[in-house]
Amino acid sequence: MPTTNAERREAAKRKLEEQLARREARARRNRLLAVIGSVVAVIALVGAAVYVFVLDRDDAESDTTAQSETPDTQLAGPTPLPAGGPGQLPAFNPPPDLGADCQYPAAATPASKEVNPPRTGKVPTDPEWVSVSMSTNQGNLGLWLDNGKAPCTVNSFVSLAQQGYFDDTTCHRLTATPALSVLQCGDPTGTGAGGPGYQFGNEYPTNQYPQGDPALQEPVTYPRGALAMAHSAGQHNNGSQFFLVYQDSQLPPDYTVFGVIDETGLETLDKIAAAGIAGNAMDGAPAEEVRVTSILMD
Repeated sequence: MPTTNAERREAAKRKLEEQLARREARARRNRLLAVIGSVVAVIALVGAAVYVFVLDRDDAESDTTAQSETPDTQLAGPTPLPAGGPGQLPAFNPPPDLGADCQYPAAATPASKEVNPPRTGKVPTDPEWVSVSMSTNQGNLGLWLDNGKAPCTVNSFVSLAQQGYFDDTTCHRLTATPALSVLQCGDPTGTGAGGPGYQFGNEYPTNQYPQGDPALQEPVTYPRGALAMAHSAGQHNNGSQFFLVYQDSQLPPDYTVFGVIDETGLETLDKIAAAGIAGNAMDGAPAEEVRVTSILMD
């Protein structure tokens, strides 16, 4: 223990110095901790920013991927046929009774092949497009049936296809005139006179004109790729025969357009047309037989 005043003063001085040293050490430690804390905070902020950036980028890439994939997985159908211009098929304005009462009364000629008529009454117009594959000995023809414009016609065509009505039948007619370039199919007799034993009325484009309109007698362009119903004189005797247009053709608008031929189908049609018509005619049986194997829903 200090015994003199000098010793007590010296002890007090050392104690004060020790306190000051400890205080300075604490201050240095606190400053160091503050710096470390700041650095950690900055690193955390940078890390968070990087995470958000990566997450946003991944989300953006996912969105981009989804956007690029969506059209492929949600295809609604083919590109519609040109319509609405001068000399073209008319623009489609849905009639209020579209598909509301599809009727298939008996035809004068009995069915060329045993088959049941399709269901009658109201039929759906959704989905707008129905995809089918028409297989032939000359190649496949992909078809898109336009259920949104011609539901009664599509209803009949699908019914016949599902019953195998078109199986093992020939496409009996090929034309190559300046005004008409089509392949006609759908007659089990192969003569152009056969049918399913029932008949039904026209839809698009006929229903875009007032009844009795003189424009119904004026030709319009049925464009390459159109799928339409064939019939004899009159607008209410459609049956099973249909034609596929491989070059723009001129016809009055009283032949129901009920679908579109895809690119593969057009290639097959071009091949059939290139083989020519029997006897080098402009209208007649294909020079190389075209036999339908099946028409199936995709």
